[in-house]
Amino acid sequence: MRIQEETICLNGHTLLIRNPEKGDARMMLDYLKATSEETRFLVREPEEITMTLEEECSFIDNQNESEDSLMLLGFWDGEYAGNCALMRNNRSRFKHRANVCIALYQKYTSMGIGTAMLGKMIQIATDIGLEQLELEVVADNQRALSLYKKMGFEIFGTFPHNMKYKDGTYADMHWMMKRLEG
Repeated sequence: MRIQEETICLNGHTLLIRNPEKGDARMMLDYLKATSEETRFLVREPEEITMTLEEECSFIDNQNESEDSLMLLGFWDGEYAGNCALMRNNRSRFKHRANVCIALYQKYTSMGIGTAMLGKMIQIATDIGLEQLELEVVADNQRALSLYKKMGFEIFGTFPHNMKYKDGTYADMHWMMKRLEG
């Protein structure tokens, strides 16, 4: 799914939100590795980022051509800050809902970028007729929980020991949902 790119002014800075392009593939692979190293809140270990440049280009094409998926990149004053994605299940009984996710480089958190990008995603989800958005978040990720609650998501359940880290410790995950107004 494609959108028209948008520039938002935030506290004297510019946030450009747009779809990814094939030329972004290397940058996006580097981002996946770096963000996986920065925090334990993401689902992959850095060494699990094994996509080739060609595979990432194909992924970008699939995202942009899909009617059920959307990926948006955020650029803060021209620098890649992170991305968010929307994934709808195309089965008829589930078409009213979609999963949403967002991840930023740690240096870009708490600047309003996540709020703006997630707000854009909520607007698009509403515009295309979705009725609810869902996500999973590590239970002790306070910054993300604060963002999601601010954006109207509520916790509807917790999965104990949902992720197991290399050091043998576990993380619980909250399942959160937001009802959308049509």
